[in-house]
Amino acid sequence: MKLTKNKAGHEDKTYCDGVIPMSLLKLPPNARIEKIEWAILQGERPRSAGSNARIGVHGKTVSERMARVTIDGVSGFGWSLLTKEEAEPLIGKTVSEIFHPENGFIQPQFRSIEFALLDWAGQILQKPVYELISRQAISGPVAVPCYDTSLYFDDLLLDNDAEAVKLLQSEAAEGWDKGHRNFKIKIGRGGRYMPNVEGMRRDIAIVRGIREYTGPDSRIMVDANNGYNLNLTKEFLLGVEDTKLYWLEEAFHEDDQLYADLREWMKQREMHVLISDGEGLAAPPIVDWAEKGLIDIIQYDIRFYGFTNWLELGIRLDKSKIKSAPHNYGSGYGGYASGHLALALDGFQFVEWDTIVVEGIDASGYSISDGMLHVPSKAGFGLDLDGSYFSRMVTENGWRL
Repeated sequence: MKLTKNKAGHEDKTYCDGVIPMSLLKLPPNARIEKIEWAILQGERPRSAGSNARIGVHGKTVSERMARVTIDGVSGFGWSLLTKEEAEPLIGKTVSEIFHPENGFIQPQFRSIEFALLDWAGQILQKPVYELISRQAISGPVAVPCYDTSLYFDDLLLDNDAEAVKLLQSEAAEGWDKGHRNFKIKIGRGGRYMPNVEGMRRDIAIVRGIREYTGPDSRIMVDANNGYNLNLTKEFLLGVEDTKLYWLEEAFHEDDQLYADLREWMKQREMHVLISDGEGLAAPPIVDWAEKGLIDIIQYDIRFYGFTNWLELGIRLDKSKIKSAPHNYGSGYGGYASGHLALALDGFQFVEWDTIVVEGIDASGYSISDGMLHVPSKAGFGLDLDGSYFSRMVTENGWRL
């Protein structure tokens, strides 16, 4: 281990082999998992989310699947897809079995409840999760860049492009009023819902319209959800060349030959748009491609790929100077977790923010202003669970052990 100084001048301990030093090693090793409870909590967006290039209307309501884990009389909670059958062998396991004895990472067999375990650890140590995993000493308030991810295909019933632009501008204005200054726009209307020519024209018009609304300083990202091919991608980029796009996400299905072609084409035209990919069923060698310079930003999902997997991957990405921007959609919880993960990744770009209010969860410690997510310094993930409501939901739609 060596001592370094972070940007604030604090002493910082960093392992020479790149492993993150974690306060989690200070947890009581013999404490055991006493109880696991699981339930579905209902969440709601401020407005219904439309289609993207692949999937129809996403709607206004979402389901957050949550687990509460009790160890040594203290509970932590978090998102989980754990089944009752998978949970049974975990009862009685000790903290020394759960956390790696050398680096503090949660062992693979317990990662199905990793969010609840990290929240529990924060409660025990009376520290926010970001402080447990950060490579630097943290002092003062924590704020992380975020973007509004709500600009979907809400315009498909409109025949006029100008009216479509006004609609999306009004939605961007809603995000602006909530404190957002950065926006991601869904594109690829011609992939499923509109003829190619009309869909491309509208994609371009809307991106230009959002830039007109936000002004030059906002970061604007676009996501085609694989709705383009290589040539359509080039046509789109030419159509928005003067809008200062920050990144282009999932333009087409992952293919290193097509990405190499696109990268060379962009280089010849001195286009400085970043390429991002990794959401969903990403190609297995996508990180290898990023290390070869074909992709700039990796976007594995914060929930389904996993928090601890991201910690491990982040070591590799940061070593190669590859940027990271965990995907999060369909979950308010994933946005909160991403705010903590950001402190462990040098190349972290943005929290993807899907505004969802979940009944039974108090997230009032989090706030957004001037394009930044302000993360509370409360223990764990900084969220408060209504215990009696959660217990009722466990009885109604979940299970307990």
